[in-house]
Amino acid sequence: MKYRELGNTGLKVSEIGLGCEGFAENDCKGAKELLDAAEEAGVNYFDLYASNPQVRTAVGLALAGRRKKFIIQAHICSIWKDGQYKRSREIGEVQAGFEELLAQLQTDFIDVGMIHYVDSMEDWENICQGPVMEYVQELKKSGKILHIGLSSHNPQVALKAVESGQIEVLMFSVNPCYDLQPAGEDVEELWNDKNYEKPLVNMDADRQNLYETCQRKGVGITVMKAFGGGDLLDASLSPAGKALTVVQCLHYALTRPAVATVLAGAHSFDQLRESLSYETALEEEKDYALAFAAFPNISWRGHCMYCSHCAPCPKQIDVASVTKFLNLARAQGKMPETVREHYEGLERHAGECVQCGVCETRCPFEVSIVENMKQARELFGK
Repeated sequence: MKYRELGNTGLKVSEIGLGCEGFAENDCKGAKELLDAAEEAGVNYFDLYASNPQVRTAVGLALAGRRKKFIIQAHICSIWKDGQYKRSREIGEVQAGFEELLAQLQTDFIDVGMIHYVDSMEDWENICQGPVMEYVQELKKSGKILHIGLSSHNPQVALKAVESGQIEVLMFSVNPCYDLQPAGEDVEELWNDKNYEKPLVNMDADRQNLYETCQRKGVGITVMKAFGGGDLLDASLSPAGKALTVVQCLHYALTRPAVATVLAGAHSFDQLRESLSYETALEEEKDYALAFAAFPNISWRGHCMYCSHCAPCPKQIDVASVTKFLNLARAQGKMPETVREHYEGLERHAGECVQCGVCETRCPFEVSIVENMKQARELFGK
């Protein structure tokens, strides 16, 4: 298992994490079965948005004796009321729900306290200026949560939260179909068939900006819905008109800026094992570029996907990394020192490009790589 830094939190998390969908399986026996498999595979990060007390209690029992082996991302404002899940902003309910969470998990703290499901700007404004954020900050001061996170499907709302400086981790829906959809407050629109009836071209600018801003500010991204609820794995359901593999979906998410871990939804050990196969997959199995280029409904023409199909460069320039740092600097409008430092840390720089153009003949997305190298040289000075 490979591990990545979760933004600036100081936490090192497994790049394959675990969603909580399977914890309720088999009368909640799935909690122990999946956590056992996760521990054996080196998975140290899991998400718990579910508020069902049976699920939480089962997870708490499964964690007994090994709490320190897992980094828990659990949700504040996800409560259980009248026998069902509810998202709440009523501070009394939120406080009681979090205290119940700690008791059910048999732990004194949560590593990442995730403010649950913020998809509208009005909701974010009410949270950040009201008692919910005040309570979350008190939880951090008291050590009941170590880091503050927020979950969202709306890139504009998520960006506002990231730019506020009040969150350290963002849980966001990342996959190659959702990334083409514009921001909106209704999450259902992300998988509404009518939004894919006309050809879609290139990544939504808000989403690109969000990922790059998270990278610059050191806000780690934990990924949900990498498989689009399974639709991307089925050609008859995929909005792209063609199926991807589990490994390709994981690789796409893990090559976006700021992404630290993908919370793989798994209802069974076999599904978890399929996601874990990413760690031993061959590069050609991870390669999503040719599949993307062949999508009948979607085009990424001219957009660098950081897929490295342009390699090898005769001058050994890491073209994908140079382009990523170029895009990060462009989005900022000025040169962030962290971006400059990472660029300078590359073994080869854009100024060494001899403009042979071989890279462009290999690029599935017809990116103007030579022009990007010229701009990177001018911007970074070498």
